[in-house]
Amino acid sequence: MPGFGFSGKATSPGCNSAVLADLWHELMVELGYDPYGAQGGDIGAGVSTWLSLKYPSNVIGLHLNFISGSYKPYLKENEKLSDEVLAFQKFGADWSAREGGYSHLHATKPLTAAYGLNDSPTGLCAWIIEKFNSWSDNKGNIENIFTKDELLANITLYWLTETIHSSMRIYNENSKKPVAFKENEFVKIPVGFAKFPKELPTPPRSYIEKGFNIQHWTEMPEGGHFAAAEQPQLLAKDLQDFFSFLN
Repeated sequence: MPGFGFSGKATSPGCNSAVLADLWHELMVELGYDPYGAQGGDIGAGVSTWLSLKYPSNVIGLHLNFISGSYKPYLKENEKLSDEVLAFQKFGADWSAREGGYSHLHATKPLTAAYGLNDSPTGLCAWIIEKFNSWSDNKGNIENIFTKDELLANITLYWLTETIHSSMRIYNENSKKPVAFKENEFVKIPVGFAKFPKELPTPPRSYIEKGFNIQHWTEMPEGGHFAAAEQPQLLAKDLQDFFSFLN
């Protein structure tokens, strides 16, 4: 995505996940892929969700392993939430109070932290590695999942390209354009979801289905937030199973 690693940085305000979806659609059509499928985790989940909402005639299916933290389906006036959803919302709020400081800073004051992190390799390392450690299914030892070379390669990519600020800025942009569905907004195309046990707080299926046409759901045996890096074979197989089902 723009502003991450080798990709060019956005130079004007407004580059949120919905705008990235437009860019991705333009790219896929120009490359001759029409129709096409979409997959996403982390911020990519929001991009692929917007892609499916905006271009349902082009996207044959949406596969996700994360639901954007800002996700809110359209609810009718006075519609009551189930106890299951209320319990999730409390759990999510508690998690955010413990773990969400980075997100609030990224969304509100990304430039403040960026100057310090861009000037200190130690600070940059601490900022990034803490998340790899906390959010991966590593059984208490980060090197059960990632090698030092893998971790240092990730940090070095941000360091050499000076993209820590631009990677933070999308949080600020997305805070102005959350994944909050309006009336008649619903992902109608088939949706597959891979639920990894150490993922960040994930809404119950009943709540996700208020906004997504879930046709495929997999409870994964292991893996965390960085599913594609932690358990690539499990994620790849689920992608194959889902898109094979569509055919």
